[in-house]
Amino acid sequence: MSKELLTTKNNTQLVFMENSSIVTNFLLLGMTANPQLGVLLFGVFFLVYIMTLWGNLGLVVLIRASPCLHTPMYFFLSNLSFLDVCFSSITIPKTLANLLYKVQAVSFLGCMTQMGLFIIFASAECNLLASMAYDRYMAICHPLLYHTTMARVRCLLLVTGSYLGGLVNMVSVTSSITQLSFCQPYVLPHFFCDIPPLLALACSDPWVTQIVVVSCGGFTLIISIMVILVSYLSVLMTILRIPSVSGKQKAFSTCASHLTAVGLYYGTTMYTYLQPSQRGSQAGNQVVSVFYTMVIPLLNPLIYSLRNQEVKVALWKILKQSL
Repeated sequence: MSKELLTTKNNTQLVFMENSSIVTNFLLLGMTANPQLGVLLFGVFFLVYIMTLWGNLGLVVLIRASPCLHTPMYFFLSNLSFLDVCFSSITIPKTLANLLYKVQAVSFLGCMTQMGLFIIFASAECNLLASMAYDRYMAICHPLLYHTTMARVRCLLLVTGSYLGGLVNMVSVTSSITQLSFCQPYVLPHFFCDIPPLLALACSDPWVTQIVVVSCGGFTLIISIMVILVSYLSVLMTILRIPSVSGKQKAFSTCASHLTAVGLYYGTTMYTYLQPSQRGSQAGNQVVSVFYTMVIPLLNPLIYSLRNQEVKVALWKILKQSL
């Protein structure tokens, strides 16, 4: 090898070593550097978090305490509420600390843990929404087989499978990201350790990791969306064959809440993770991230309770018994 080539190679390695080293901490820039705006956002997000915990945990307690809600549909709904509590709790507390006390540093292990838990719960929610669509398909399209098909054992298997799918995605993506070398300064222009800003910080070529991320996320999204689309197309065809108007309205009402939740969740997540990296502003992406990490977990219990007569009746019975 010529002297010139050796010199070029050594210089390239030197630059790489200067720009990357063993990561001990990342710095989350958070939502804003404005102290006044930070206090305002702290108050809003704190209120959102309290209402999210109160709404989702309240719905879980209501479903468990009401025998009339001990059905597969509400079993899945209680697990969705539990997921929303977990989903919010891995992002909002750190964001609140960042806004009020400027606790921006997060250790490498803490960052990977937050990202890993986020992947588990996000993937599990996709799988759970697909399970809920399948449940509505069986209830409306095959009512005579519903209680046999959707027995408690099968419901438990579907929920367990939802979490296992998220665990597989987490192990695959996290193990791939930890193999990357990151460039100094280790600054993430986000309010939590998300995958896109971490990949943007990589010094080493992240194409293998990108393939892993797209493969895991794409497989989960495609399978869950296909199950939801096929289930609700079959439900729609069945509903249109119902002769009575009241029967159609009742069938539509049982699906409207779920379709609303599906549209909100998939719309925001697909916007964030399926758009090209060069498109979309940092501020715009953060707004969308706030929506699916904070707003949707708050809205889900409202969507399912305000549009569901059975939940209202069960809540009224509990309130009358407690008075």
